[in-house]
Amino acid sequence: MRRESQMTTIDLNSDVGESFGRWTLGDDEAMFGSVSSANVACGFHAGDPTVIRRTCRNAAAAGVVIGAHVGYRDLAGFGRRFLDVSPSELADDVVYQIGALQALASAEGARVQYVKPHGGLYPHCPGAGRGRRCEIG
Repeated sequence: MRRESQMTTIDLNSDVGESFGRWTLGDDEAMFGSVSSANVACGFHAGDPTVIRRTCRNAAAAGVVIGAHVGYRDLAGFGRRFLDVSPSELADDVVYQIGALQALASAEGARVQYVKPHGGLYPHCPGAGRGRRCEIG
């Protein structure tokens, strides 16, 4: 009997697209040479439309999978603070961020393939990263 070989793969990801306006945070292009997926900031905790689109363009060119890194509307606190918002408002904010990223990714011939909560939002999704649902609204 012939035994099939199994290959284990690891998805190495990084938070990217966090620059904003004239401020640069990290070297996203260099990072794309080392990762298989990118958690792209969606503008609420970091990033702006120009940075996000450029990040999507560069990720797609490098063959890196794009994920939405959604967070609270908290640029000043980098999305790390808990914000007491209603579940429906938070759900709307998350859908808005995913939609914005999807539009910019699509403009570069790519698509959003997953969602990862950021900073202060992460504790509300205890199963995040393990294939579980995050209930927010």
